[in-house]
Amino acid sequence: MSGPAGRTVLTGLRWTSLRLRLVVVFGLVALTAAVSASGIAYWLNREAVLTRTQDSVLGDFRRQMQNRAATLPTPPTRDDLQSAAVQMASSSPGYDVLLVDEHEGKPIVGYSDLDAFTRQDVPASLQKQVGKKQPMTSGNTYEYHLFWQRTSIGGAPYLVAGTKIIGGGPTGYLLKSLDQERQDLNSLAWSLGIATALALVGSALLAQGAATTVLRPVQRLGDAARKLGEGKLDTRLVVSGTDELADLSRTFNRTASALEKKVADMSAREESSRRFVADMSHELRTPLTAITAVAEVLEDEADSLDPMIAPAVHLVVSETRRLNDLVENLMEVTRFDAGTARMVLDTVDVADQVTACIDARAWLDAVDLDAERGMMVRLDPRRLDVILANLIGNALKHGGSPVRVAVRIVGEELVIEVRDHGPGIPEDVLPHVFDRFYKASASRPRSEGSGLGLSIAMENAHIHGGDITAANSPDGDGAVFVLRLPVDAERLTSEAGEHGVEDRNEEGGAT
Repeated sequence: MSGPAGRTVLTGLRWTSLRLRLVVVFGLVALTAAVSASGIAYWLNREAVLTRTQDSVLGDFRRQMQNRAATLPTPPTRDDLQSAAVQMASSSPGYDVLLVDEHEGKPIVGYSDLDAFTRQDVPASLQKQVGKKQPMTSGNTYEYHLFWQRTSIGGAPYLVAGTKIIGGGPTGYLLKSLDQERQDLNSLAWSLGIATALALVGSALLAQGAATTVLRPVQRLGDAARKLGEGKLDTRLVVSGTDELADLSRTFNRTASALEKKVADMSAREESSRRFVADMSHELRTPLTAITAVAEVLEDEADSLDPMIAPAVHLVVSETRRLNDLVENLMEVTRFDAGTARMVLDTVDVADQVTACIDARAWLDAVDLDAERGMMVRLDPRRLDVILANLIGNALKHGGSPVRVAVRIVGEELVIEVRDHGPGIPEDVLPHVFDRFYKASASRPRSEGSGLGLSIAMENAHIHGGDITAANSPDGDGAVFVLRLPVDAERLTSEAGEHGVEDRNEEGGAT
């Protein structure tokens, strides 16, 4: 595909392949790195914030218990506990206090704020741990320790802690709200999320820039390769820099130069070979004309010649005609190769044309023709005759009679099918039946034909804008050659400079 539309499609496909993969890979790497860094940062900050708040609150609570709860009378009254709890809470960095003691087997409780903190808010496991006397060891000199636990009350986070006065005294509990810390951590999480999103966007932009930097030279290389494939062998890339892409561009330029030189050499040799064949064929025509005339005279006198000489005369006549056909075929091939082959268009009845071809070669008894009169087509009658002569002659030679020729028009195509009843074409030969000078059997390199007939038939089909296919009959009875030509080759007149098309009027004169 070429042109702006083709470039748009190719650019789109390129973007959805390597460019997209680069962007996705960069994005995934950046996302992984950002999420990992943000997660570690959030976890570290969370622990730091909670630990700092927790240590501050627990340290203050321990001092309050030592300074206020430990100085209460034994046993304290409910008012004593209530007053001490209020004083501890009022002087604390924002927590509520609960003091618990026993008098005559009955619990006495003092609240700093009955609506904010009650004994039911203290987890049972924490109460059990606080009231449990620890065994005295060399590493533990205190009977009771300060225990804490983070919990959730009504969906809000809290720190609950408790301890007991050593040597007799009340048990104290605190309740500290961690909602402010949660809000701070949520703000931090949002900030880290925004930073992650910005990192992802930045990585996408970076990937886009990197992809553009890498893919632009690759795109130029692809465009240059397409031009080279289209035959523009002078295509070269502008090389800048010393990176791998610059080395690739230099390699491409060296390859293109070598290819251009190689193609130029091959074209020159091919042109020289074609000119040699054309010149040789042309030069052979004059002596062949004289030899043919002498051979015809000898053929007429063959019956009166010595019986020992007559076979030689017949052989000379046969080989002279074969050589004459070969020269004519070679000249026709060189015209096709040189692009100088010309068509002379005329409107003909296909049935009449096929009948004339068969009749001129005395094949009427060996060919079964299936063609209705009135199928008018516009083509070159002489070239159609060459195609039919080669296809039918090949069928008669290799397949034997009867040969069936079916003619029909399908849509805008003229279809002529030539079927024989011979052994068919070997599978390894089928791909080469239209090759020049191809011999199906290496043990029989010499045949009566020139080996150019089918290739010339194919060239004549191509010049009409048609084609010939060869296959074996599905029922295994012989080979089938199918010729397809446009019913009107007039459209080729607009390309006369390329194909060499002439027109012929109703009376047959060239115009």
